[in-house]
Amino acid sequence: MSGLLRPGAHRATGVADDTAVLAALLRVEAAWARALVAAGVATDAEAARVADAAAGLDVDLPALAVAAEAAGSPVVPLVALLRDAAGEAAGAVHHGLTSQDVLDTALVLLARDAVARVRADLVATGDALAVLARTHRDDVAVARTLTQWAVPTTFGLRAAQWLAGVGEATARLDGLDLPVQYGGAAGTRALLADLAGPGAAAAPAALAAALGLGESDLPWHTRRGVVTAIGDALTTVTDALGVVAADVLLLGRPEIAEVHEGAVAGRGGSSTMPHKQNPVLAVLVQAAARQAPGLAAQLHLAAAGAVDERPDGAWHAEWPVLALLLELATTAAGQAAELVAGLQVDTAAMAVRVDAATARGLLDGRGHTGDAGRLVDLAITRWARIRG
Repeated sequence: MSGLLRPGAHRATGVADDTAVLAALLRVEAAWARALVAAGVATDAEAARVADAAAGLDVDLPALAVAAEAAGSPVVPLVALLRDAAGEAAGAVHHGLTSQDVLDTALVLLARDAVARVRADLVATGDALAVLARTHRDDVAVARTLTQWAVPTTFGLRAAQWLAGVGEATARLDGLDLPVQYGGAAGTRALLADLAGPGAAAAPAALAAALGLGESDLPWHTRRGVVTAIGDALTTVTDALGVVAADVLLLGRPEIAEVHEGAVAGRGGSSTMPHKQNPVLAVLVQAAARQAPGLAAQLHLAAAGAVDERPDGAWHAEWPVLALLLELATTAAGQAAELVAGLQVDTAAMAVRVDAATARGLLDGRGHTGDAGRLVDLAITRWARIRG
């Protein structure tokens, strides 16, 4: 899919596009050849030959996509290409695996790398929010509850609440378990066990070590908690960023004008109204926040249909959904980091509104912001612990 209908998708280049998926699949196959050495059923020379073949394999991606239809996944035709390229070491290619082992592990690899990118942008966002919260710790603003003016608050506390959401999302990413998948044809690991005997037990750990992923003591072919947890964590990210974007959009309306998205040449223009400066980054982050929950729900629907020892269709339904969610969260995180870094706060506009509300008897006065300052400090301290 092109990025024409997904503005900003270039920020997620290499996250889960076909080139990235192919590279991850080949990394898994090369790592498995090394795992077979640990199990005692392949030689170092064979593993090296497979790794070289994987690194140098020239794959026609459109042709591979067409060939994937015949097997229901891209792994089967890719393995055939890799075996041809490996020559005498072909026996060390994919031996003991099933296609789901390779594709699941490849998707976890992609998720691991995407999560790292998202986390880096969350740290940038959180650091900028901490500065905003500290700078505006005591700047009084009108609080709004159920769309109406309520009591005084501070803009610092509002930014601190944004920061707390970003911190919670970061912690969810940090808590993810990202293990390899290895079960063989029906989750029994039978083929390698027959060949290697006790030595087969070394293969999963060797695979995990080669890829920098966690180990899995049991295959998870039909237990899709790994995948749904990734989706849920990424959706927590877009939820938190969506709140920031929604508040910026509200507070940036001309009749409120308490914040403004930073002006960047060439951004935010209108095709028919040259006087406009649209808050494009906030709009796009909000759009991502409205898409992600449905994608996460689709992962759960697929998980609930993961029947037998390997699923029929439910597993296949996960792939494009997870890929899109990885791209969406990566894009939104990059946009949010830029949005917050450039955010302009108009404390004078806030003060005018507080005075107007006080004069109308809608507020108790500008000085009654309760424990807001201490809460700001608490949020900043918590963020410092989470970001590391």
